[in-house]
Amino acid sequence: MLSLASLPAMLAGLVLAPLALGVVTRIKAFLSGRRGPPLFQPYREIAKLLRRGAVTSETTSWVFPMGPVLNLAAMIAALAMTPLGGVPAPLAFAGDLVLLAGLLALGRFATMIAALDTGSSFEGMGASREAFFAALAEPALFLALAALVRVTGETSLSHVYGAMTPGLWAGAAPAIGLAAATLMVVFLVENARMPVDDPTTHLELTMIHEVMVLDTSGPDLGLVHYAAALKLWVLGLLLAGALVPVRTGNPWFDAAGVLAGLLALWIVLGVLESVLARLRLRHVPELIVASGALAVVAFVLTLG
Repeated sequence: MLSLASLPAMLAGLVLAPLALGVVTRIKAFLSGRRGPPLFQPYREIAKLLRRGAVTSETTSWVFPMGPVLNLAAMIAALAMTPLGGVPAPLAFAGDLVLLAGLLALGRFATMIAALDTGSSFEGMGASREAFFAALAEPALFLALAALVRVTGETSLSHVYGAMTPGLWAGAAPAIGLAAATLMVVFLVENARMPVDDPTTHLELTMIHEVMVLDTSGPDLGLVHYAAALKLWVLGLLLAGALVPVRTGNPWFDAAGVLAGLLALWIVLGVLESVLARLRLRHVPELIVASGALAVVAFVLTLG
């Protein structure tokens, strides 16, 4: 079902997504005693990259420039299917959560094949790590969403999050809480944030996401950064929509409640990246599998 009335919520995501990166950076700067860049610096960086020329390796083919475009298209489509809390998504139908997970996987695949097309051993290493961690994170995401589907009795994401009321929380707090904990880990893994990956590192041997775009420049790199911001927004909505059960029936109040939850999530992310050290690579799969186990327990609780 296509809902034109929900288009403002999608437009808000398209406009405000880069602001998340600015908030996280400012929080990290504040906690480290620095002034930090302006809050709207991500917008300036994306605009600057879009105006620059691109330098492409001679070993690449048409696959390389198509990667960022396909990734961005997948993230925009995923945004169109993600509800803003109690505000339905512009595109909603039964089982849309399966397509949402598929779009996230498609964006990831586009980034990986673009990295492999460069012929760089470093970028191939990053793509290999991304594929391995994604193979563990995707089942955890499905199980967490399946638990929410069981709790609400709905099969569309818009209906699932529309039913996430304080009364539902009171009756199924353990299952929803465990599913939210899983979504938090998936949020960190999929966005390559601490303690899974350090987005500010310059050591190729420890990179995951950043190493896959080492050869990307100019407008292509701008698209990569914007798509990353949209992915942060989409997965943040899945988490904030479950944790902030503001469902008044007024779309403005409902949207304001979830946006406040998103802001709190960005602040928490900035704090986590300031106080946590990056995990050793061999411990990252353990974290993802543990989050999947929490989702299994959440799903089992819904069967009672």
